[in-house]
Amino acid sequence: MKKIRSKWAILLPFVLLLSSCNDEFLQRYPLDRISNETFWNSETDLQAYNNNLYFMASDDGAVPIMLGNSAILHSPLYLDFWSDNLAGTFRTASHQQYLLLRGQRHQVPVSASGQLFGYRGWNFLRAINIGLANYQRASLPAAVINRYAGEARLFRGWFYADKVSKFGDVAWVDKELNVDSPELFADRSPREEVMQHVLADLNFATENLPNSWGNGQNPGRMNRWMALLVKSRICLFEGTWRKYHGGTNPEMWLQEAAKAAQEVIDNGPYRLHSTGNPARDYNHIHRLIDLTNNPEVIYWRKYAPGVSQNRTQGYHNRALGGATRDAVEDYLCTDGLPISLSPLYAGDAKIEDVFVNRDPRLRQTVLHPADAMAYELQTNVNFPYPVFPGQGNNEIQLTETGYHVIKHFNRAMDLLDQNGYMPAIVARYGEVLLNYAEAKAELSTLTQEDLDKTINRLRTRVGMPHLNLSQVPVDPRYANEGISPLLVEIRRERRIELFGEGFRYDDLRRWKQGKKLEKPTWGIRWDEAARARFPQATVTFANDPTRGNIPYLNAYKGSIIENTIFDENKHYLWPIPLDVIAANTNIRQNPGW
Repeated sequence: MKKIRSKWAILLPFVLLLSSCNDEFLQRYPLDRISNETFWNSETDLQAYNNNLYFMASDDGAVPIMLGNSAILHSPLYLDFWSDNLAGTFRTASHQQYLLLRGQRHQVPVSASGQLFGYRGWNFLRAINIGLANYQRASLPAAVINRYAGEARLFRGWFYADKVSKFGDVAWVDKELNVDSPELFADRSPREEVMQHVLADLNFATENLPNSWGNGQNPGRMNRWMALLVKSRICLFEGTWRKYHGGTNPEMWLQEAAKAAQEVIDNGPYRLHSTGNPARDYNHIHRLIDLTNNPEVIYWRKYAPGVSQNRTQGYHNRALGGATRDAVEDYLCTDGLPISLSPLYAGDAKIEDVFVNRDPRLRQTVLHPADAMAYELQTNVNFPYPVFPGQGNNEIQLTETGYHVIKHFNRAMDLLDQNGYMPAIVARYGEVLLNYAEAKAELSTLTQEDLDKTINRLRTRVGMPHLNLSQVPVDPRYANEGISPLLVEIRRERRIELFGEGFRYDDLRRWKQGKKLEKPTWGIRWDEAARARFPQATVTFANDPTRGNIPYLNAYKGSIIENTIFDENKHYLWPIPLDVIAANTNIRQNPGW
């Protein structure tokens, strides 16, 4: 990814490294560059300083909190490789990190710098705390100062929530540290203590950020509505984590999640993107080049020719192994029933059958062979989609499950390769609706009115029947999961609506359903008819004992993660890197590592 940053990105290190030495000579203000004593004067100064927090928060590997679907290797689409939604090809070392984590074969990293989405980004935290210690130097009204403090505290709360979700206990730091600060050698702070600080930061942000910075719904600064979405996301994670893993007062966190989401629903300016075409609208929003004033997008990252480009389409094109059968089978039939109950289900004898009488989001997420021309996947050669390894070349999208993912794909941006400028959706209104519905259901306070303004709005967009509290289907596939049929359907809706947007892995962790990652990564049926249809395909398959030993594609057969073992006492949290423990012997490793 190429970026051209403002002059403030160059000046920021000088601001961060300003000396506090008492030497008289060093107390003289530099005449040729910014100093701490002369910088914090105007709103422009505060704005410029916070601009660099946005740049740092978009440093995908170190501070993975503002990811969008155009962040290449660190995009939410790639995060679904960790889950039971997607299979990946993982041809390079950077890709293989996803493979190892997907199969629970990751090890304790030697260095924090080498850990994907790991125990790093602390320079970002330091920059936040420096800003919070200096904003009040400006001679500005308190409300103006608090706007920028609200931005910084939103970043800090979001950053810490991410660290807690991965590592549990983590040291809470709310001031600038120097090389001799005792906090550098302290033990990690307890999870519940840190999360109370996080909630305080999120509350401050939602109370002090403006509803709009005057830029409409264009990319720019995060507004109050974005802060409320982030709060609902974090509080939902924490509330369900405490409910299923153990912890105090999960109800408070779920109530905070519901309250934050409800404020956006009742008073925010957002609504679902819809042109009245249920066969295309869900897919359409993820393929748009310009999201300016889109009613559903709450925050997005903009790319532009000659300014900031990406090659996300090329990466997505060549790294996706395909959707899993498990994910595909979660889509309801058009009568609103799961495939285990619906008489409309046409089976999976051939791939086209899978799409018959199904939720339209399935065909807008996974490629139906007849849609290849509509998505401009075919150019000079007419390949019979899906295309498997052995059939195509590097210019053709391949799949190793048969369920080729079409969500997010834009042919025009793919052709531009490294000079593409596909925008990145960071947060959208659809998530708000799902967060609210789930939080209320977990609290056992969900009403039909709540369903009608959340889940059923998502279903209306794609022309699916509404979910009715008095007629919730009981899917036998989930009968032994220990949750209500209503929660099953709400979780199903979340998986379908947010497929490929990076939520599934964290959802399984917070629900304490990591054992689902032990299931084989099945693809389409691979019987004699399929082999005759795709004679050149070089794929791996196996007989599925749960389906009468019918052969299906098995994306990871023969790989190091063919037989995944999820350790309930270990794998819900990530390991602390060895160099972190070596630098501070008071830090203890997470259980099992």
